[in-house]
Amino acid sequence: MDLVSPSSNPTFTNTAITSPTTPTTPTSATVTTGASSTPTTSPSSSRYENQKRRDWNTFCQYLRNHRPPLTLPMCSGAHVLEFLRYLDQFGKTKVHNQTCPFFGLPNPPAPCPCPLRQAWGSLDALIGRLRAAYEEHGGRPEGNPFAARAVRLYLREVRDFQAKARGVSYEKKRKRPKPKVTATPPSEIPPPDVDSSAG
Repeated sequence: MDLVSPSSNPTFTNTAITSPTTPTTPTSATVTTGASSTPTTSPSSSRYENQKRRDWNTFCQYLRNHRPPLTLPMCSGAHVLEFLRYLDQFGKTKVHNQTCPFFGLPNPPAPCPCPLRQAWGSLDALIGRLRAAYEEHGGRPEGNPFAARAVRLYLREVRDFQAKARGVSYEKKRKRPKPKVTATPPSEIPPPDVDSSAG
């Protein structure tokens, strides 16, 4: 989920917003030519790692643009909630208002003026990546704003409301136990009945 395009949101290598007491090791180098900066990562970086880096850069850019500007140690769960609400403007998921005639219908028959929002699953995955990135950048797990109780409650409210508004169930899929297949050893298979009278 690319939250903000790279052309309008350049990446920065400024790690000044990491925890001042914990040294960090950079996971990517930045090559700067002229006015643009392009991150270069090792070819073995996974899609997850690349997305986590982009999400982290987006969040750090959000903190820098915040009025007044915020540093990571000053960031709290309330700032994370503010960031998630800010991201709603880039959402692509139609979430019906309770007054909409299509509220609760999974496939509405006609367009409606209800807002587009970030889907719950996207927000949940984003928070998971940012929680991991925070600790990779020197944050302490017990002070992680992405793991704050308020953030978990907000995600639960978004999930429940979107499930009602869109008529979609977000119930966890339970893994079914695989049926135990017991193969009968060849020595125990009875020989087929041969009818000697037929012939």
